[in-house]
Amino acid sequence: MKRFFVFWVGLLLCTNARGVPATVNYIFDGDTFSASVHLNEEVNVSVRVRLINVDTPEINGRCPDEIEKAIIAKNRLAELLPIGSLVELINIKDDKYLGRIDAFVFTGDGKDVGEILIKENLGRPYDGGRRIGWCK
Repeated sequence: MKRFFVFWVGLLLCTNARGVPATVNYIFDGDTFSASVHLNEEVNVSVRVRLINVDTPEINGRCPDEIEKAIIAKNRLAELLPIGSLVELINIKDDKYLGRIDAFVFTGDGKDVGEILIKENLGRPYDGGRRIGWCK
């Protein structure tokens, strides 16, 4: 519980202009991954991170087409964020699911991961509102 509290206090101290470094641990789907967030030299906290600016198809989708697209998006996110790679989290916000945060995610060379997925037609712009289905 103490680590969870330290994590949230650390995030609250971060400004929108300053990013928080994190190391990628696992890819869940096209817009969510697990990371070890580096709050300081001594404190690292594992958390799920959802890309704040993109919505990708769901792995447990409603139709075969959505599931196929979801697998492609997940594989692309894994290419953009290889396990062990360092990323930067900006504009971190609390998510509706406990233990998950929302953030803009940038690769080590400064590329916005959500924007890449959108440009490659693997996801849609997302602002936190109601999502549009992927099945035709």
